[in-house]
Amino acid sequence: MFKAAFDRYVLTVAPSSLPAVHDEYLRRASLVEQFDLSSPEGAFCFIGAGLATDDWPRLVIEQRYSPSGYGFFPGVLLAHDTDVLFVGAGTRLLAYRVSAPARLWEDEASCGFFSWERHGSTVLMLAELELAAWAVTGEKLWAFPVEPPWSHSVTGSTVTVDVMGHVTTFSLTVGPRTAT
Repeated sequence: MFKAAFDRYVLTVAPSSLPAVHDEYLRRASLVEQFDLSSPEGAFCFIGAGLATDDWPRLVIEQRYSPSGYGFFPGVLLAHDTDVLFVGAGTRLLAYRVSAPARLWEDEASCGFFSWERHGSTVLMLAELELAAWAVTGEKLWAFPVEPPWSHSVTGSTVTVDVMGHVTTFSLTVGPRTAT
């Protein structure tokens, strides 16, 4: 288990087991979300989030997730300026408001979540078969299908995606345009 501090927030993470005082975390949290805990498949992850002034996390998220390992690990991105926590694990994507805990949305990562990245006011989600973007306030902006091997780069407000040698460039906030 480890704790990470970000500006006025603290995250408590147990990436593969329950914390020693698990029942106290659940009892003291304002919002507890549990996903697929009884499933025999996948790996387990515990995430607690709260303000640095809190003795205990206000928000607790526990889940079994799949796929796991081999590049598929849980990830979080805390947009401290907007009070939004982005969580990805397996194929499940979640966003929460932390100070007054509430789930903002649940989404799915095609085939499996890789990581989050922040570029200014945009958050990118990288997955096995998808690159997607949200505003730091939590609104989904766009999604772009990819397939391995793929890579991307962000320069200013431009995203460049290379999918098996086919390069596409588009706006970070607007996303790819499709012909209608």
